[in-house]
Amino acid sequence: MEPTREKQFLAAHVACHDQVYRYFRRRTEEASTAEDLSAEVFRIAWEKCSRDQELSVPVVFGIARNVLRNHYRANLRSHNLTKLLEMQRTHMPDTHDQGVREALDMLKPEEREVLLLTYWDGFSSTEISKLLRLTSTAVRMRLHRARKELSRMLLTDHAAEEST
Repeated sequence: MEPTREKQFLAAHVACHDQVYRYFRRRTEEASTAEDLSAEVFRIAWEKCSRDQELSVPVVFGIARNVLRNHYRANLRSHNLTKLLEMQRTHMPDTHDQGVREALDMLKPEEREVLLLTYWDGFSSTEISKLLRLTSTAVRMRLHRARKELSRMLLTDHAAEEST
């Protein structure tokens, strides 16, 4: 199996490596990115050889299209995250934001952590349970308590502001 696999891979590599590289080079900013993406295509192609799949030029270009699509998505996510972080850094907190931050600081650390992991980091209770090595039920209970306490603190703070 192994010699046949290697021959099939090498034949596909020789047949289309330069075309795949040029395909990426025309669609990416830098040569190093095109090289990295080409290497990823042939890594995946090597795996496909091990599953007794034919490795023709169209199959390799199908892999290349998927790799390029993943590259674009990753760049978009990175760009969006960078913009979000820039907005958060330059955003001047108003009094309401400050009140929320102060209320969060007054929560029990374990409740604050679950609240932040859920709402700021976007983790599910199952994911948080794995991160914190707790049961999902314990995570949901902490989250419930944290929401209830945060709400109570914010309402108390809001009532105090209105009375002054």
